Amino acid sequence: MGQLFYGNAIAPIEMPDRLLAHIKVLAATKLRRSESFTLTLKHAPGRGGRETLWLQPSIPLRFVFASAENEKLDSNLLTEMARAASSSAGLSVDIDADEAMESAGIRAGERRELAAAA
Repeated sequence: MGQLFYGNAIAPIEMPDRLLAHIKVLAATKLRRSESFTLTLKHAPGRGGRETLWLQPSIPLRFVFASAENEKLDSNLLTEMARAASSSAGLSVDIDADEAMESAGIRAGERRELAAAA
Protein backbone atom coordinates (compact mmCIF):
# COMPACT_ATOMS: atom_id res chain seq x y z
CA MET A 1 0.00 0.00 0.00
CA GLY A 2 1.21 3.42 -0.95
CA GLN A 3 0.68 6.56 1.05
CA LEU A 4 -0.42 10.05 0.06
CA PHE A 5 0.52 12.83 2.47
CA TYR A 6 -1.59 15.94 1.91
CA GLY A 7 -0.86 19.38 3.31
CA ASN A 8 0.21 19.38 6.94
CA ALA A 9 -1.75 16.23 7.85
CA ILE A 10 0.33 13.78 9.86
CA ALA A 11 -1.66 10.66 8.96
CA PRO A 12 -1.32 9.50 5.34
CA ILE A 13 -4.08 8.32 3.04
CA GLU A 14 -3.34 4.71 2.09
CA MET A 15 -4.09 3.27 -1.33
CA PRO A 16 -2.66 0.68 -3.72
CA ASP A 17 0.65 1.69 -5.31
CA ARG A 18 -0.82 1.40 -8.81
CA LEU A 19 -3.64 3.84 -8.05
CA LEU A 20 -1.25 6.19 -6.27
CA ALA A 21 1.08 6.17 -9.29
CA HIS A 22 -1.76 7.26 -11.58
CA ILE A 23 -2.84 10.00 -9.17
CA LYS A 24 0.78 11.18 -8.88
CA VAL A 25 1.18 11.59 -12.64
CA LEU A 26 -2.19 13.31 -12.97
CA ALA A 27 -1.52 15.67 -10.05
CA ALA A 28 1.98 16.53 -11.27
CA THR A 29 0.69 17.31 -14.76
CA LYS A 30 -2.23 19.44 -13.62
CA LEU A 31 -0.38 21.25 -10.84
CA ARG A 32 2.58 22.00 -13.11
CA ARG A 33 0.04 23.83 -15.32
CA SER A 34 -1.39 25.59 -12.22
CA GLU A 35 -4.68 23.72 -12.68
CA SER A 36 -6.35 23.02 -9.34
CA PHE A 37 -8.90 20.20 -8.97
CA THR A 38 -10.77 18.13 -6.41
CA LEU A 39 -9.93 14.53 -5.63
CA THR A 40 -12.61 12.52 -3.84
CA LEU A 41 -11.42 9.31 -2.22
CA LYS A 42 -14.12 6.78 -1.37
CA HIS A 43 -13.43 4.23 1.36
CA ALA A 44 -15.35 1.13 2.36
CA PRO A 45 -17.96 1.63 5.11
CA GLY A 46 -16.22 1.56 8.45
CA ARG A 47 -12.97 2.79 6.93
CA GLY A 48 -13.82 6.47 6.70
CA GLY A 49 -16.58 6.89 4.11
CA ARG A 50 -15.19 9.47 1.71
CA GLU A 51 -13.08 12.58 1.74
CA THR A 52 -12.46 15.30 -0.82
CA LEU A 53 -9.14 17.06 -1.22
CA TRP A 54 -8.62 20.37 -3.01
CA LEU A 55 -5.37 19.93 -4.92
CA GLN A 56 -3.63 23.14 -5.86
CA PRO A 57 0.03 24.11 -6.31
CA SER A 58 0.59 25.72 -2.88
CA ILE A 59 -0.52 22.67 -0.85
CA PRO A 60 2.29 20.14 -0.32
CA LEU A 61 1.83 16.57 -1.56
CA ARG A 62 4.09 13.61 -0.91
CA PHE A 63 3.72 10.21 -2.53
CA VAL A 64 5.27 7.20 -0.76
CA PHE A 65 5.23 3.85 -2.54
CA ALA A 66 5.54 0.44 -0.88
CA SER A 67 7.43 -0.93 -3.88
CA ALA A 68 10.76 0.37 -5.16
CA GLU A 69 9.70 -0.55 -8.70
CA ASN A 70 7.78 1.90 -10.91
CA GLU A 71 4.17 0.97 -11.57
CA LYS A 72 3.06 0.36 -15.14
CA LEU A 73 0.70 3.19 -16.11
CA ASP A 74 -2.43 2.77 -18.21
CA SER A 75 -2.60 5.73 -20.62
CA ASN A 76 -6.34 5.24 -21.23
CA LEU A 77 -7.00 5.32 -17.50
CA LEU A 78 -4.88 8.48 -17.16
CA THR A 79 -6.91 10.11 -19.94
CA GLU A 80 -10.18 9.22 -18.20
CA MET A 81 -8.86 10.48 -14.87
CA ALA A 82 -7.69 13.77 -16.44
CA ARG A 83 -11.10 14.27 -18.04
CA ALA A 84 -12.82 13.70 -14.70
CA ALA A 85 -10.39 15.96 -12.84
CA SER A 86 -11.16 18.77 -15.31
CA SER A 87 -14.91 18.47 -14.73
CA SER A 88 -16.84 20.44 -12.12
CA ALA A 89 -17.37 17.19 -10.16
CA GLY A 90 -13.61 16.52 -10.03
CA LEU A 91 -11.85 13.16 -9.90
CA SER A 92 -13.46 10.49 -7.74
CA VAL A 93 -11.78 7.15 -7.00
CA ASP A 94 -12.89 4.19 -4.92
CA ILE A 95 -9.76 3.14 -3.06
CA ASP A 96 -11.11 -0.15 -1.76
CA ALA A 97 -12.65 -1.26 -5.06
CA ASP A 98 -9.35 -0.61 -6.81
CA GLU A 99 -7.49 -2.52 -4.10
CA ALA A 100 -9.83 -5.50 -4.35
CA MET A 101 -9.60 -5.61 -8.13
CA GLU A 102 -5.82 -5.23 -8.12
CA SER A 103 -5.42 -8.05 -5.61
CA ALA A 104 -7.60 -10.21 -7.87
CA GLY A 105 -5.30 -9.38 -10.80
CA ILE A 106 -7.88 -7.34 -12.71
CA ARG A 107 -6.22 -4.51 -14.63
CA ALA A 108 -7.72 -1.12 -15.48
CA GLY A 109 -8.80 -2.06 -19.02
CA GLU A 110 -10.58 -5.13 -17.72
CA ARG A 111 -12.32 -3.00 -15.05
CA ARG A 112 -13.70 -0.71 -17.77
CA GLU A 113 -14.93 -3.72 -19.73
CA LEU A 114 -16.57 -5.12 -16.58
CA ALA A 115 -18.22 -1.78 -15.80
CA ALA A 116 -19.52 -1.46 -19.36
CA ALA A 117 -20.95 -4.98 -19.26
CA ALA A 118 -22.80 -4.36 -15.99
